[in-house]
Formats: sequence, C-alpha cells, structure tokens
Amino acid sequence: MKKQSNKNMPPKPDFVFAKKNYIMMAIGIAVIALGFILMAGGGSDDPNVFNPEIYNFRRIRLAPAIVLIGFGIEVYAILLNPNKKKE
Repeated sequence: MKKQSNKNMPPKPDFVFAKKNYIMMAIGIAVIALGFILMAGGGSDDPNVFNPEIYNFRRIRLAPAIVLIGFGIEVYAILLNPNKKKE
C-alpha cells in the first residue's frame, strides 16, 4: 500500500493562540461581565428624587475591582505560553 501524500489535503489553519489561551480569555470576559453586572442599578424612577444607593460599596469599590481583575486575567491569557514544559 502506498502512503497518501498531503497534496490533496487542505493545510491545517494556524491559530494565534492555543485552546488553553482561549479558555482563559473566556474566563476573563466572564469576570469582566460580572463586574459590569454588579455595577448596574441604583438609579431612581423619579428624576427629582436622589437615590444614595448609587454610591454603595458594591458599585463604587467591588465592581470596578472585579473588572480590573478580569482585565488582568485577559492580559495573562494573552501572555500565557501553552507550550511551556513543566519541570
């Protein structure tokens, strides 16, 4: 039997990142989305009435910190080298 040559097969596409990078990117996007969801709300139905809930801990401190952590995960996912061997 002859071994088939690779002439008839289309070339395999080269992706910029590996599967591990894309998984980390998806986790980072989910964390960023969680931060923006936590930031939402706190408005008032009546524009003449001030609602101080807009300045609570969740919207001012927690949510922006979670968004920044998500961006940090994204940077890590981009710089991650999936081909690095563990020693």
